Amino acid sequence: QRRVRGKKRWFVLEGKTISYYQEQSDGTPKGMIFLGAHLAKKSDPISKFKHVFRLITRKRTYYIVTADENTMNRWIELINALVEEAVPDPEEAKRSKMIDKQLHDDVMKSSREVKLLLLGTGESGKSTIFKQMKILQVNGGYSQEELLVFKPTIYQNCITQMKVLINAAAKLGIELVNEGNKERATALLQVPSSGEAWRLEIGEMIEALWADPGAREAFEHRDKHFHLNDTAQYFFDNIARYCDESFVPRYDDILRARVRSTGIEEAIFKFEDLEFRMVDVGGQRSERKKWIHCFDVVTAVLFCVGLSEYDQTLREDDTQNRMKESLLLFDEISNMSWFKDTTFILFLNKVDLFKEKIHRVDLSVCFPEYKGGANYDLASSFVKERFLEQNKAPHLIYTHFTCAINTENIAFVWKVCRENIIREIISGIF
Repeated sequence: QRRVRGKKRWFVLEGKTISYYQEQSDGTPKGMIFLGAHLAKKSDPISKFKHVFRLITRKRTYYIVTADENTMNRWIELINALVEEAVPDPEEAKRSKMIDKQLHDDVMKSSREVKLLLLGTGESGKSTIFKQMKILQVNGGYSQEELLVFKPTIYQNCITQMKVLINAAAKLGIELVNEGNKERATALLQVPSSGEAWRLEIGEMIEALWADPGAREAFEHRDKHFHLNDTAQYFFDNIARYCDESFVPRYDDILRARVRSTGIEEAIFKFEDLEFRMVDVGGQRSERKKWIHCFDVVTAVLFCVGLSEYDQTLREDDTQNRMKESLLLFDEISNMSWFKDTTFILFLNKVDLFKEKIHRVDLSVCFPEYKGGANYDLASSFVKERFLEQNKAPHLIYTHFTCAINTENIAFVWKVCRENIIREIISGIF
């Protein structure tokens, strides 16, 4: 047993190495101790504990519990004999000292670094939180060059979402009122969806189409009859600004710019002398098989839920409700053995959209047992309880209602999260 953070390890002496395992039945060791004069000192029995002795290395002390006194004495004899065998020459000692220093530096760096894993279904707001961390960190923000990189993405969002709206209007049998807009709609559908295809004329077409009563009528059928990005209206409303040749994206633009996350994105953000390594992964079903590669040595899991998606279905599966999918995923992740001792932070996101939608669409479309009507407090609390009841693991769950595109809201919530994470780290050490 090693007395660090209250965790036990199973030790096995193999040749000149002691391997330690998380569980007695594990096949892969969590770490190894190489015995030698430069790495370990002689161990002595500890009189006040029965069958326990101390193994002292340069970095830490291990307290090893044995089955009986004979076993303990045999371990001490073998370890001390191996330690005495290793008498390094001066050059080896010098190299060892350099290695020790590097290991010490690495340990110190990792002790100041916290690994956060961003999980959740697609379009729940994970990537927006990731962008907010870059803005909120010490000396954070985006340079003008970095802002300009988002221009093609913003143009692409405008083009693709207006195409979706035009096609939806046609399928719903809703005609555009302005005769000229019918020609504009036909022309826009021929334009490549890439942001690189952007021209002033395209922006003007989108502006005219968005002003058409037919397009506005079709827009009211979003979520129920077709998928449209949550941020589509924002981009349509700002289209005149995007038509300006001197246009430079603002933070409000880049926080809403939507690109489907694929693969794994990782970055280090610094907050008050503590570094957070945040890992963002794609939330669509096809991306989740990659998640397992990120599960090692996680300090906290930040799980995002799109509160306003209770009446929507997945893009990849029109038969599955997004909220129900999120509940299933949270159930699976929060109860994984990987995370039984890992702190969870649950972000119930998109509260701005949820507050507006709860007056239009009753929460009972997703949860028939809900009887709270259009009351935001009752509805949000109901959803919160549905998620918390999924968890059967002993770890803590901190819950926050968030609006990922609101920097002030995320700054406040993130400050509370940091305090909770640091508290958990300190309590784990002591």
